[in-house]
Amino acid sequence: MVLDPTLVWAFLTALVAGVTRGFSGFGGALIFVPLVSAAYGPRVAAPSLMVIDTLLTLPFLVPALRACIWRQVAPLAAGAVVAVPAGVWVLAHLDPMLLRWALALLGLSLLVLLVSGWRHTGRHNLPTTLAVGAVAGFCGGAAQMSGPAVVAYWLGSGQPSALVRANLFGFFALVTLASGTAYALGGMFTAEVGRLTLLLGPAYAVGLYAGARAFRGASDRHYRIAAYWVIAAAALLSLPLFDTLIGR
Repeated sequence: MVLDPTLVWAFLTALVAGVTRGFSGFGGALIFVPLVSAAYGPRVAAPSLMVIDTLLTLPFLVPALRACIWRQVAPLAAGAVVAVPAGVWVLAHLDPMLLRWALALLGLSLLVLLVSGWRHTGRHNLPTTLAVGAVAGFCGGAAQMSGPAVVAYWLGSGQPSALVRANLFGFFALVTLASGTAYALGGMFTAEVGRLTLLLGPAYAVGLYAGARAFRGASDRHYRIAAYWVIAAAALLSLPLFDTLIGR
């Protein structure tokens, strides 16, 4: 029996993405969408992750919603929900190869921002918060990558990683409702999305559980370093230059 290298690539990607999501509260999309897009295209990868992640993170959601600070989450989510439809439109109409390059460049740009040491240390006023939320919502609609902008915003606040992680779960829950509705209206939940969800869901689940267990003993410093490496690896490996790795 000859294994399909494309499916093996996607399976391993789902496993690593699950570990990252369970550990840091974000990062699953930063790995899953760019790398699975290299194998199946963005219009299959993004909706597949939304279904997988939504179903499998429900057990983590309830305690996170109790711990998050809603006055921080709500303004960001409001800006994001407004911008989600624009991101979904880009996903539906932009050339897939061009979108893949855009996703990779987005990840690399965020990495430079984080590693540079720059932080938004000023007051998190409403206009700034709404703007960050809008950027996150657009990226979420286009690629389920709503986390990066919000992470850069919240990591600069100096808050403990546990609180940032809880806030992220609350934020993602609200944005997922918006993007899921937009995907459904756009007819993006296809048979191929269903097939990929069934194939990759188990790998993502195993990774999610392992990542959540690893987080319990992690320090804030390790949390931030892990976030940097996730962004770097996903952005670089998702470049079309590396398509030969998956047999394309």
